[in-house]
Amino acid sequence: MSTTVAASAVLPDASALAVLAEPIQVTPTGPWQRIRSELAEQASVVLYAHLADWLPDWLPDQAAPAPGPAEHGHLAPEQQGLGEGGADSAELDGALPQLLGRDWQRYRGMTNQEVRARFLASRLLLKYAAGAVLQARPADIDLAYKPGGRPYLRGCDQVDISLSHTADLLVVGITRRGWIGVDAELKSRRLLGSAVERQICTPHETELISRIEDGRRNATLVKLWTLKEAYSKAIGQGLRFRFSEFGFAPGAGRMQVLRPDGTPGSGEEWSFRTWTVAGDYTVSMALFDFGFGDTADIAAQTMLDEGMVDALLREAARTEPRPAR
Repeated sequence: MSTTVAASAVLPDASALAVLAEPIQVTPTGPWQRIRSELAEQASVVLYAHLADWLPDWLPDQAAPAPGPAEHGHLAPEQQGLGEGGADSAELDGALPQLLGRDWQRYRGMTNQEVRARFLASRLLLKYAAGAVLQARPADIDLAYKPGGRPYLRGCDQVDISLSHTADLLVVGITRRGWIGVDAELKSRRLLGSAVERQICTPHETELISRIEDGRRNATLVKLWTLKEAYSKAIGQGLRFRFSEFGFAPGAGRMQVLRPDGTPGSGEEWSFRTWTVAGDYTVSMALFDFGFGDTADIAAQTMLDEGMVDALLREAARTEPRPAR
């Protein structure tokens, strides 16, 4: 499978969205230093990975490579409790609970092996990526979920994350400027003429798509679908926000959210981008900039919110030995 990344001609070119570079392919060995550098320079980064690269070979019935040694200070698998392959079930049970944290019980309860593998790989990718940018061990990253199921980094409010996966592709978005949403879909997914098309398009989008040549209509619909998914994830709504109530204009010089009648529904604070990733996938990103500027230091020890710091201080005070009277 090809791993090239090409910018979409339907959306603005790279010069119009200098805030974000092309997605970076990652494996458990990185390139973490490059990711940290791009996040420091551009405030946001989108990563993608192949499912097999994130399924350790000590998992039953899996044939993917195990995570390799660390680079640029990233912890090696043995330091994470991952093992180096060929581990028995006892060793497996000892490694994953620490890495998955609050997701461990959810993972154990999954019976569908395909769903189970995708869940594990996506969480490992997310924890390794967050650990790299926060300069923390992946096992120490605490993933939590908002009421709609959106993941976030507990205790690190200054960093926003988003996750998407389809087929054998995993995608993660990370920003330190506001909200981010990412979504991925197979380019070959057939939406044209389906019930999904009628559910996701506004009247204005339907009119615009009717003007596009037949051979490009389905690809345009897939891009619109991923853009809407990315936007709804960024605002924390997911599929609860009806896609026929907001839209985009294929071919516009600058992509922005539109009302059903085609009038503008968002301002300069939103940026959107779509890429073709690994030859077979359409990946879209929605990014909202709060306008507060950059968070210069995003190391984990300086990212804890005030509530977390207070809790840690209270715990330290409670356990500190007191002098005898």
